[in-house]
Amino acid sequence: MHTAPRSRLHLHDVGWCLRANRACTRLWLRRGFATVSRLGDGVFWYGLMTALVVLDRLDGALAAAHMAATGAVALLLYRRLKRWTRRPRPFAADVRIRAWVAPLDEFSFPSGHTLHAVAFSTVAIAHYPVLAWLLVPFAAAVAASRVVLGLHYPSDVLAATAIGGALGAVSLWVAGL
Repeated sequence: MHTAPRSRLHLHDVGWCLRANRACTRLWLRRGFATVSRLGDGVFWYGLMTALVVLDRLDGALAAAHMAATGAVALLLYRRLKRWTRRPRPFAADVRIRAWVAPLDEFSFPSGHTLHAVAFSTVAIAHYPVLAWLLVPFAAAVAASRVVLGLHYPSDVLAATAIGGALGAVSLWVAGL
């Protein structure tokens, strides 16, 4: 009997999620990913926007405003997608997967943390290319943290990366950058 392609993809998604989730049995990894995830809640991005304003005055304020506007659209988009798809979080759908931190909401698809991290990074790097060395690894760590902590499937994170990248690109196009 053949497994339907969607079922096979879901099984791979769950398998990757299980493997990643086991990493958190190591306390130092759990703490590291929990810290990155918490920073991705907004603290890091608000700090970055504030630093841009303080360090680069008007140009920094324009970049921060661009990031904030992109973030507002990202928030509306990801909330609508979550309500529409209603995909249960991995730990809620599979007892073998543990949520190592509390989720911010009920549904899994897409990862809001990842969507925002990619969109914010895209906009910030367009304004300040020198920040790529910091923002690319941070956004990748945020995305990884969501799977490792049992809050998202890899497909949630991959889709959020694509959506965040597209949103960031459209935002740059609208702004003429």
